[in-house]
Amino acid sequence: MPKIRPCLWFDGDAEEAANYYVSLIPDSRIDRVGRSPADNPSTPEGEVLTVEFTLAGQPYFALNGGPNYHFTPAVSFQIDCEDQAETDRLWAALSEGGEEVACGWLTDRWGLSWQIIPRRLTELISHDDPDIARRAMQSMMTMVKIDIARLEKDALNP
Repeated sequence: MPKIRPCLWFDGDAEEAANYYVSLIPDSRIDRVGRSPADNPSTPEGEVLTVEFTLAGQPYFALNGGPNYHFTPAVSFQIDCEDQAETDRLWAALSEGGEEVACGWLTDRWGLSWQIIPRRLTELISHDDPDIARRAMQSMMTMVKIDIARLEKDALNP
């Protein structure tokens, strides 16, 4: 087990969320589902209390902790996408039932924030040519979901 892993707090649907996340991302799996050994304020005895899962090789821990705490955009998960097809697939899946925000950000149906970022965006906004980097940043700021073709057009063809 790694020394540090994120713990995500859910209100009764940790297993559903973990199963959904692992269905979307390669090298992902449910590692263990733990049931509550006794009644507690958030989970009756025998119900799912914890879910240990792996997303793209990174371990996570999900807790059915009850309704007291909610996700905020102050913590988000960034997914590095190979191309527009992967960007579109993950965007559609994770935004379903959630909310599209801006600049590649969305919140899923559980309120967890994600950044769906094509590699090309990272390449362009960190380009050696400061004018290309600036135009890429300006283009990204006008988008909700990142559109690689438009980003390249705006950044590379002034």
